[in-house]
Amino acid sequence: MRHSAGRILTTHTGSLPRPEALKRLFLARAGGEKVDPAALAAAGQEAVRAVVPRQVQAGIDVGNNGEQQRESFFLYLKERLTGLGGSWQRPSRADVDRYPEFKQRWLEQTSAKGRISPNEGLPTAIGEVRYIDPAAIEGECRDFARVLAGHPQAFVEPFMNAPSPGIVAAAIQNRHYDTEERYLQALAEALRVEYRAIVNAGFLLQIDAPDLALERHISYKDQPVSKFVGFVESVVEAINRALRDLPPERIRLHVCWGNSESPHDADVPLQDILPAVLRANVGGFVLPFANPRHAHEFRCFERLPLREDQVLVAGVIDPLTNIVEHPEVVADRIERVAQVMGDPSRVLAGTDCGFDTSAGWGRVAGDVVWAKLRSLSEGARLASAQLFR
Repeated sequence: MRHSAGRILTTHTGSLPRPEALKRLFLARAGGEKVDPAALAAAGQEAVRAVVPRQVQAGIDVGNNGEQQRESFFLYLKERLTGLGGSWQRPSRADVDRYPEFKQRWLEQTSAKGRISPNEGLPTAIGEVRYIDPAAIEGECRDFARVLAGHPQAFVEPFMNAPSPGIVAAAIQNRHYDTEERYLQALAEALRVEYRAIVNAGFLLQIDAPDLALERHISYKDQPVSKFVGFVESVVEAINRALRDLPPERIRLHVCWGNSESPHDADVPLQDILPAVLRANVGGFVLPFANPRHAHEFRCFERLPLREDQVLVAGVIDPLTNIVEHPEVVADRIERVAQVMGDPSRVLAGTDCGFDTSAGWGRVAGDVVWAKLRSLSEGARLASAQLFR
């Protein structure tokens, strides 16, 4: 995993806006319409070809395929796993429940047409969960590699995403395994196929694990914090099993409290989960510090420092507002994190979360997304001038 040697490197969390035509195809398929697989594949490949140079133009150093070929950061697995069927709806969020006026607005916004919902009509596990065919993820890797071959200097380092077994277990309800632990183990083995394929293709692997914070105010909202921390520990153990024999320095772990513009005042504090999260056998962590509810929590690393060989990708851009952060604000955020880390070479600048984690779900307009990423790069340049003098 590349460090910020001489200057702060920029990255993001994964999902970028999808073209309208591609989004319509995903929505049609999700709605039960027949969609030509070849047409969908071609649209996805074209979107990857377009999104790579746009990242370069925005100044992104560590970029990806924008998750363009997936309708959601985890729901794409419906096409890749056995044992799924039925449907259910995720529980409401604690921070939404406590504000009736906001909840009404939230329901109106999140039930709008034109988006893939990460909460409604979700599948369940009704049989043995296995990865159907590695050709699916291997093809995605090949498509990205072909685009990069046409842009050989595009990124300092490319990455690809895959979800954690914990978020899949939380969102795809278990109706088959006799214990949640066995379900987690099965998911870890299935996802290991994707983890291994991404690393073997030469890409940095980012595991997206919002479950390690998010589920406190969803699945565990009526339970003590200790019970939730036990869940975090179980998920981290499952991740480590899935990563066995893979080099930690090729893997980073993204943890967040959910990609939603909501009060977030029921979020678990980072300090409560960080000891368990840091047990993950990875080379870096991607955490949100632009979110106004968590902007102060980089200070947790004063008490619980990362290992010297680990890096921190600090979220300094908010993917939930159309306000374009001023580069000097971005620079200030980076410099504060670097001061706590004690070594700016172990800090990268990124976004709190993805801009379109499920197709159509993003709240930031596409042209504003690219302006925000340009501001990220400019802020990193300003911070580098101060940090590497």
